[in-house]
Amino acid sequence: MNSTIPAPPVRAAEKTDFGQLPLPPHVLANLEQLGYTAMTPIQAASLPLALAGHDLIAQAKTGSGKTAAFCLTLLANLNIRRFAVQALVLCPTRELADQVTQELRRLARAEDNLKVLTLCGGATMRPQLASLEHGAHVVVGTPGRIMDHLERGSLQLDALNTLVLDEADRMLDMGFFDDISTVVKQCPKVRQTLLFSATYPEGISKLAASFVREPKEVKLSETPAPTQIRQLFFEVTEDQRLHAVGLLLNHYRPVSTLAFCNTKVQCRDLVEVLRAQGFSALELHGDLDQRDRDQVLVRFANRSTSVLVATDIAARGLDITQLEAVINVDITPDAATHTHRIGRTGRMGKEGTEDGWAFSLASVDEMGRVGLIEKAGNFTSAWAPLSSLTAASGEALTPPMRTLQILGGRKEKIRAGDVLGALTKDLGFAAAQVGKINVNEFSTYVAVSADIASQAERQLNAGRVKGKNVRVRLLDS
Repeated sequence: MNSTIPAPPVRAAEKTDFGQLPLPPHVLANLEQLGYTAMTPIQAASLPLALAGHDLIAQAKTGSGKTAAFCLTLLANLNIRRFAVQALVLCPTRELADQVTQELRRLARAEDNLKVLTLCGGATMRPQLASLEHGAHVVVGTPGRIMDHLERGSLQLDALNTLVLDEADRMLDMGFFDDISTVVKQCPKVRQTLLFSATYPEGISKLAASFVREPKEVKLSETPAPTQIRQLFFEVTEDQRLHAVGLLLNHYRPVSTLAFCNTKVQCRDLVEVLRAQGFSALELHGDLDQRDRDQVLVRFANRSTSVLVATDIAARGLDITQLEAVINVDITPDAATHTHRIGRTGRMGKEGTEDGWAFSLASVDEMGRVGLIEKAGNFTSAWAPLSSLTAASGEALTPPMRTLQILGGRKEKIRAGDVLGALTKDLGFAAAQVGKINVNEFSTYVAVSADIASQAERQLNAGRVKGKNVRVRLLDS
């Protein structure tokens, strides 16, 4: 029988200490170095079960710590001396797969010679085939591309002992059920399966019935803590809606804002309006190709653009830290989706920083949807008039960073440390003026303070990275 396990009380310190888990000393030491002081609720609820070998169905929202939960489990199941694919993580999108791979490598720093491969669509096949010829312990990828490699015979799963389905509900939304079924049929029947999902639609039950054996179930409350998120609603007419976003930005002046629209057309229209008003804004929706999508996500995550305007499907799986505000440009018809939207800014409170804001713009026609959201969240919404919004005095709201693209990445064996060294040791910039560095297969993106961006671009083009001349360009604001 299935067993539903509620999240344990966080106040019981002994239950949230990683040291209580059956993990080897070198793993615990690495967790401490990474700043993992206590388990999140989803980790405390799922890790003891998963490490005991149970199949698992876990429901928890993005940003809850579920990635570390399944990564620690699959690492515990690995035999590093056996050079074969022993774990497979299926993700709905390339960017989520990249995030999982990065987290896995961080958690596995104490392991010798662990090899992780990312296999996703949108990337050329030849480098993936070459990497697979050299073998791997863990593969992270999207269902379609994993299926392609299985059909080619370039990926073998005979040694697999752990299968993870991450963001399973979104994979269903994207029509991956048949692809997942095809992949799972080629996995050994004797294995551990971990299924993680932000929501629990009917399709998840069908998925679970097909792929997991006597699973334990862990479901966490989806209602964000009221102390973490300050919600405020504004009544608008359709003519006021897009203009109201600029009013909010000028009044509250958040450095980083995620604005949700219900349609791709609304996304494009809002970005045009914001840019005309002088804001740095980018759009994220299903019509973007993979290269443009990657650049948009990098620039927003490294704080070189102020506003990311996205549809719900395009934004699922994103884990953006330091997010000061979420704006619901349209009210979603689904209360659970509203909770997922605003929950992203709730993470600000966890880090001890100022609580995040969640603003919602609602027309008279959308008041019924607001009522459903209030009922689902068990709260009474707070309202303010648009006339209360006034532009703060001072300069225009501009992002603190700019992004440089270096034409060269992992294929050229460029590492983040090489770029940081070129900027600080070779060119004399302060480390505090350099932000996030993302090394992709063929490109490297580095955030630098806006006031040195043009100078850094010129000097890097005239200098060297890892002893080689490189081409560098400053991405548009």
